[in-house]
Amino acid sequence: MIKSAINNNKISKKLIIKFAISLFLTIFLSVMAFTIHSYAQAVNSGEETVTSTSQTQDEDSLLRDIIGVDASEPLEVVLLLTVLSLAPSFLIMLTCFTRIVIVFSFMRNAMATNTTPPNQVIMGLSLFLTIFIMSPVFTEINEVAYKPYKNEEITLEQTVQRAAVPLKTFMLKQTDNEDLEFFIGLSKTDVPEEGYSIEEVKEDLSMTIVIPSFIISELKRAFQMGLLLFIPFLVIDLVVASTLMSMGMMMLPPAMISLPFKILMFVLVDGWQLLIGALVNSYN
Repeated sequence: MIKSAINNNKISKKLIIKFAISLFLTIFLSVMAFTIHSYAQAVNSGEETVTSTSQTQDEDSLLRDIIGVDASEPLEVVLLLTVLSLAPSFLIMLTCFTRIVIVFSFMRNAMATNTTPPNQVIMGLSLFLTIFIMSPVFTEINEVAYKPYKNEEITLEQTVQRAAVPLKTFMLKQTDNEDLEFFIGLSKTDVPEEGYSIEEVKEDLSMTIVIPSFIISELKRAFQMGLLLFIPFLVIDLVVASTLMSMGMMMLPPAMISLPFKILMFVLVDGWQLLIGALVNSYN
């Protein structure tokens, strides 16, 4: 039967024609479907590109309005990220934060209250006192450096130079002459025989000399204030210890008895107000 069907020319011709027509229709419909799908994807991707481009432009303009930096400029973005990563070091070393937090730590150790107040409270109070004391400096930096740069009136290099002037002035006011001369000698900087005037110091001395001099001076003053804080609490400890010994209570820890008296004295003299007032006035 198979041989007879193959040998029949009429049947074979009809089958070949039907197969060819169905194959052509299948290929044509597949090509049309693929073309329509590709066109739809291209239209969607084009719309997404336009949307993302507009969103990026909006974000760039918003970023420029807020911080004065265009996100389309890679160098400025890298510099911004670098400054943000070094911001904690700037906050600690170039402001009054160091002296304040060290004095608060000395006060807590002198009272022997262990972790009271906790570290978070000390750090937070030191931060807000730093902002309070440094607010004139920050305002001047904003006026002479940041706003002109945001308005595209000066370059980034000029912004850094202008911002360094108020900060250097503040640090030099708090720096001892001995510490400044010490680092000038270490850097082997030539000093005129008649010495530097105030304006020459502001202009000629680099930040690499001013910053370490300021930090050493801050540490020195912080330890001096911490020593003065220890004296009244040390007197209380000596009085309590001698009283307990005269009463024969040698096994009773003096710190346990002296702690309430330390807290009482600190509260009666309004110690927080005196301490914070002394810290703020030390920068005036």
